[in-house]
Amino acid sequence: MRRFAPLFVAVQALSLAFQALSLAFLPAALLSSPAAAARVPYAAGAAGAAAGAPCAPGSGVKLRGRDLTQGGTLPAVLRCADLTGAKLDGVDLTARDLTGAVLRKASLKEADLGQAHLDYADLRGADLSDADLGQLRARKADLRGAVLTDADAVQAEFPHADLTGAVLTRAVLTQADLTDATLVGADLRHATLGQIKARKADLTRAKLGEAKLGQAHLEHAVLRNADLSEAEFTQAELDGADFRGADVGKASFIQASDVNLTGARGTPVNLPGDAVAPGRTDGADGEGDAQVGVDDVVHGDTGDNLTVQAGGTRGPSPALILVVVSGLGLVLTLIMWGAAHRRRQRFAAETAVARHAAEEDVTRFGEEIDALDFEMKINQISGPSQEWRAALDAYEAAKQALGVARTPYELRAAAVTVARGREALRQVRSRLPNTGGSR
Repeated sequence: MRRFAPLFVAVQALSLAFQALSLAFLPAALLSSPAAAARVPYAAGAAGAAAGAPCAPGSGVKLRGRDLTQGGTLPAVLRCADLTGAKLDGVDLTARDLTGAVLRKASLKEADLGQAHLDYADLRGADLSDADLGQLRARKADLRGAVLTDADAVQAEFPHADLTGAVLTRAVLTQADLTDATLVGADLRHATLGQIKARKADLTRAKLGEAKLGQAHLEHAVLRNADLSEAEFTQAELDGADFRGADVGKASFIQASDVNLTGARGTPVNLPGDAVAPGRTDGADGEGDAQVGVDDVVHGDTGDNLTVQAGGTRGPSPALILVVVSGLGLVLTLIMWGAAHRRRQRFAAETAVARHAAEEDVTRFGEEIDALDFEMKINQISGPSQEWRAALDAYEAAKQALGVARTPYELRAAAVTVARGREALRQVRSRLPNTGGSR
């Protein structure tokens, strides 16, 4: 599916039109298959949810309206718990099973929900601002009107979930699964959605201005009347996507596949050569314009003189028009090619710097794990298995995220995973006997 669209200017002498196509490209490689997006196994004891809801939502432990931020111990079992309006800001819920829990209008700001299970959970109106949702499972969860501003949801799973009206401004959802999810009217401005799986997702009237959707899978997604201004669809898969009524002004489609913008509004940029642009595509507009300005000429009796009939207008010759248009097209092509070349050089340099920093960070994290493992072995002590497992899983996830990242914003997935792993290591150290968490 990888392509490098040619750069050319097509000049039509009589219609006075030329077009410069595919002026820039990114040196990125596609994943070999949709399954290539790296996934880290969930923690032990947290296997997949059953096909149907396992218990009646809210039928578990009653914690409605409780303030659980004061360091109190949470119940061991939170399946189908009633946490309506509860305050859980900053609470560590890593890998906890909250299947079928009711968290309506609960406050979970900066909470750690990494690898947590929230299948069938009710999170309507919940506040998850700045929360860590890495590898969260929320199949068929109800997040209507939820706030996920600045949340880190790398590799999170929301298949068949309802996020109608949810606010996900600046959220990081790299490699997230939004298959068949409902995001009608959702606010995803400035969100990072690289490599997401959003087949058949409903994004009607969603706000995606300046969102990053590199290598996103949006096959048969509905984007009717969505705001896609200045969004980036680099190498996105768009087969069957519905853009009718969407604003695609300045949206970039570099190397995107199966782009069909029929019925969309605005002027996109970097369209592939085989893309269907907004507006008419059959060339019917202006039919007959080539005749405008051409004199209606008749011969005199002798055949030697040419006479212009009354009402005719004399215009420039087609040859002159062709020369002028060709020259303008060549100049414009050279200017835009130079600008695109400089952008590619800057992008490559930025990506190289970001990748080097990310690789060093992941390497240091691995050394920290080795050091702690060696310390525990020589002292014949063991730490809490859940946090130790989370740290190891985070290290593997960071390496996999690093392997598939092609742009600086995609490299953030590795940084987010390393940060979560370091927090798990810190908890392991703090609970080790005879060390007191001194390291």
